[in-house]
Amino acid sequence: MNDAKTGKQLRLYVGLVACAGVGCLVTSVSDVRMVPPDKFLFLSALSVIIAVASGSIIKLRVRSDIRAFPATSGSILLAIATVPLPWVVICTTLGVLATRMLVPEPIKVVFNVGKDVIAATAAAWVAFAIGIRPAADIDIRMPSVPLLIVGLTAAALAYAVVDDLLGSTVISLATRVPWRQALRLSWDVVLRIRGVNIVLALITALVVEREQLFVLTMVPTLVALQLAAKNKIRQRADQEAWQRLAATTDRLNVTDLTAVLHVAVTLTPELFSADEAEIELSDVDPPRLVRGSAGRLRYEGTVARAPARDGFTIEAGIDGPDGPTGVFRLRLPKPVKLNESEKYKLQTFASSLSTAIGNARAYAELKRINAENAYAATHDPLTGLANRRKLLDEANQFFTRRTPDGMFAMLLIDLNHFKEVNDTLGHAAGDEVLREVAHRLEHAAPTGDLVARLGGDEFAVLLAGLPAPAVATRRAADLLATLERTIEVDGMQLTIEAAGGIALAPGSGGVDELMRRADVAMYEAKRTGRRTATYAHARDTADVGRLVLGGELTRAVTRREFVVDFQPIVDLASGEVVSAEALARWHHPEHGDLTPMQFLETVERSGQLPAFADAVLEESLTALGSWREAGFDLPVAVNVSPRSLLDPTFPATVLERLASHGVPADRLVLELAETLTLSQLEVVDRTLHELRDAGVRLALDDFGTGVSSLSVLSRIPVHQLKIDREFVVAVETSTEAAAVVRSTVDLARSLHLIVVADGVESEPQRHALWELGCLTGQGHLFARPMRAGRMLSTLQRGSGGRPGFLASPLHKAGSVVRMARHRTPRSPLPHLPA
Repeated sequence: MNDAKTGKQLRLYVGLVACAGVGCLVTSVSDVRMVPPDKFLFLSALSVIIAVASGSIIKLRVRSDIRAFPATSGSILLAIATVPLPWVVICTTLGVLATRMLVPEPIKVVFNVGKDVIAATAAAWVAFAIGIRPAADIDIRMPSVPLLIVGLTAAALAYAVVDDLLGSTVISLATRVPWRQALRLSWDVVLRIRGVNIVLALITALVVEREQLFVLTMVPTLVALQLAAKNKIRQRADQEAWQRLAATTDRLNVTDLTAVLHVAVTLTPELFSADEAEIELSDVDPPRLVRGSAGRLRYEGTVARAPARDGFTIEAGIDGPDGPTGVFRLRLPKPVKLNESEKYKLQTFASSLSTAIGNARAYAELKRINAENAYAATHDPLTGLANRRKLLDEANQFFTRRTPDGMFAMLLIDLNHFKEVNDTLGHAAGDEVLREVAHRLEHAAPTGDLVARLGGDEFAVLLAGLPAPAVATRRAADLLATLERTIEVDGMQLTIEAAGGIALAPGSGGVDELMRRADVAMYEAKRTGRRTATYAHARDTADVGRLVLGGELTRAVTRREFVVDFQPIVDLASGEVVSAEALARWHHPEHGDLTPMQFLETVERSGQLPAFADAVLEESLTALGSWREAGFDLPVAVNVSPRSLLDPTFPATVLERLASHGVPADRLVLELAETLTLSQLEVVDRTLHELRDAGVRLALDDFGTGVSSLSVLSRIPVHQLKIDREFVVAVETSTEAAAVVRSTVDLARSLHLIVVADGVESEPQRHALWELGCLTGQGHLFARPMRAGRMLSTLQRGSGGRPGFLASPLHKAGSVVRMARHRTPRSPLPHLPA
């Protein structure tokens, strides 16, 4: 429909131009005067010159049509300067008609003859008005040179205006190229050609005044001008085409496939002078088609639903790593034969498009895999619920925000007698029960509450937005009530009982304390046979014990009841000890050895923390000195309470201790307990950077538990990450744990950090960690924590006759092994850039 309308408009326009041209010719013929017979040779020569100048030596493709750039104006200007106005029109008509008769398309012949006659008539009248009026008998006498220059320049301008307006309009109608774009096509080169034509006409006119036969010299001159201009225009067109091609291919460098396709189909129509461009991807189901024109998207969807298109198409294949993936098409109204340069540019673009599509698909696949890995690292594979890591991370977010939207609490749920289901019906039935329990809890939980599976038959729900403590009890009761309905497994109806422990978020202690309290409450519910129980301080024997311990701290510090054990940190590949971790113990005269988990909070609250920290550091450096004297230069890692970092004198105390023992600062590693609010305190930032600048090395403990985060890592200038034992223990059997270890190792590599695995208890775990890229670890597989003297004896004794080694190497000497990427030369603790 549009093509028919365009054709009708084009024929009407050509008819109008032809009528105007005929009118100019008739007017000129009616006013012509006879000339002496000897002048007909000169008139014939002018007609021949105009015919030669009108030849379409210079051609450029505009979509399906070819635009010619003749040098007609120079010969017509010569006619204007030498013969009367009527003869200018007659000679132009004869010359142009003689050349255009060779064109096979009548509509082009009619238009070009009419256009040139109108333009010649306009130019002749302008020159006549200025004062260039050759004699009627063609007795050539030139006016003054200044007048001749002004007249020919004005005539050339009139000719150019009429010629470009009429020519650009017909191109716009025929090809649907915007009128201004058609007018701008190689305008600078055409402008220079017209300038040369003026000079050529002026010189020839002055020469012809002396001898008319010299007019024949203009023929070779015009041919040479045409050929020079052709090369210039072709060179310019190719240069601009390659520049546009480079700009278009640059726009393809995006990571979104849809954006790549949109850019390609909306920019290439103008690049290749086509009506439309389309991309068909045949390697997807269903095949996908994207179609566009210059600057506009026309269609996007399946090939089967795409609107039909008529016209001529030019195709180029789109290739992928496994073969053809689709096709790129250019659509034009009628057949076009591309020249070699255009074919090469099309193949170049198709190659760039293939690369861009491949890159976008690869990025999308990588993004999908990363999303799957991220999901697997935070979700339980059996039930699809959040796992412990995500639960702790979400809970920590609540502790960090502390918004006025209400309180929050933790509900721990344990299924009673679940082991009997596994033992009687098998693990498949047990898994079915766990999935049904997860489904019921997730659908019963209000929006905003997080349901998680901690492992085995333990579930947890983070209750958020509680207006009052009693609401937590009611929500917990509602959740547990959903489990009362029987569950059908293999045709049998099973009744599941569960106990839940509720703990409101404490004012201090963070996530660990919240989980501990919920665990205390859950066992209280089990012990009393109730469905739920809420945590109460009075029933927390651990809390009462802390009160008792608090009164004994002063005595313990005075009598040096705090002792330090050391656990070796081993190179997983070779089995060599590369450092040691200091583990404080309270050697209580009544309760035996107490771990920091049992007394550290009491120490922090009592005000005895500086003395306690100093005692641990003193004993650690003393042990390090004894090992160095025996030939084992091992760094020692000491755990640091976050509260110690709030003490502005802490860095000076540490450095004084190092100096008094003569220990280099880089032999001391301070392990930082994770807390998100830690790095937000200006004094902590200053303390950590002061220690690091002095050479003390820093490590982030329990990384991967959900309490540590990338935001903390970006603020704390650490050298080392320790993977929590929770993931190390499960690294062989849990894809989730393996994903956490792998992501931690990859992150550490990118930041040039050391990774230590905590809790290595078996050779399979050691192998799995090594395969994932973790180079060092500690755990009962190598040695339990021991006093400094025993540690020295263990180092001296070694393993397999090798002092300083606690395990056999993973690989025999001389065997070929896969090395972890970016592995640094072995040293006790590599000196990484600060």
